Amino acid sequence: MQVYLGNAQSFIQSRAAYYPNSEEKGTETGACAFGTFGATINGGDVSAASDLYRDGLGCGACYQVRCTNSNYCSDNGVTVVITDHGASDRTDFILSQRAFGRMAQTKDAAASLISLGNVGIEYRRVSCSYPSKNITFKIDESSDNPYYLAFVIWYQQGKTDITAVQLCETHNFVCKLLDRTRGAVWTSSSPPRGPLQIRMLLSSDDGDETWVVPLNNVPESWKAGETYDSGIQVN
Repeated sequence: MQVYLGNAQSFIQSRAAYYPNSEEKGTETGACAFGTFGATINGGDVSAASDLYRDGLGCGACYQVRCTNSNYCSDNGVTVVITDHGASDRTDFILSQRAFGRMAQTKDAAASLISLGNVGIEYRRVSCSYPSKNITFKIDESSDNPYYLAFVIWYQQGKTDITAVQLCETHNFVCKLLDRTRGAVWTSSSPPRGPLQIRMLLSSDDGDETWVVPLNNVPESWKAGETYDSGIQVN
């Protein structure tokens, strides 16, 4: 199933840096708590954000980032996914080195950009697109069925924020709002028994809000460390 949400946005002027040892992928210890997924999502074109992190609400959001030095920079720049929180010398983004270099026109220009370390950019929010992936729920390793459930939402799509999550029993459809405890982690103590339905409230920049109900439930026999396909995409 596909859901269509989103709106246009103009470019905003800012600066960006990159973090070291990230030529091929991002960090596995980002504040969004995506783990290894956060290091490899989007081919490793990922970034930490300062204000755009928004206490974890910005985790999983996608931005088109392009540097503004015409000697080195391409017109399209690079699309990055927010996986971490951080700032450096008035930056809105600390990109992976891979993503930083991909703003350039050529490999030689990429080397020149990287030698600068901190560059002027312009950015705008864009839709995240994972054509072969549905929104997926990753059960955190700290979860202890039936006493505690924590999960992260993978492959957040479209150009909307997940501003609330409900955990619903599938037998009587009693639902409760969950807490975002850190980054992109949602938690519930004493989760209901039986299969579970995880509903997401998607909110756009223009104030539109839509509750999205997955096609697939999380099975009663859910296990820590496992992933479960929601059956939906958001465009």
